[in-house]
Amino acid sequence: MTAHVNENCIGCGLCTGISPDVFTMTDEGTAAARDEIFPDQEPQVQEAAESCPVNAIEVN
Repeated sequence: MTAHVNENCIGCGLCTGISPDVFTMTDEGTAAARDEIFPDQEPQVQEAAESCPVNAIEVN
């Protein structure tokens, strides 16, 4: 699984609250995802993507 935070991000921080091992906040105030997502992290990443209020998290 891979995750990407697109330009729709408003920096609400919901993803970092749900999956802090994968998502971080950048200096610009938006979220970013780690390159490597481990299988045990996939449910939290999927939850973060589904919970994002602006659909900024793209999961493949």
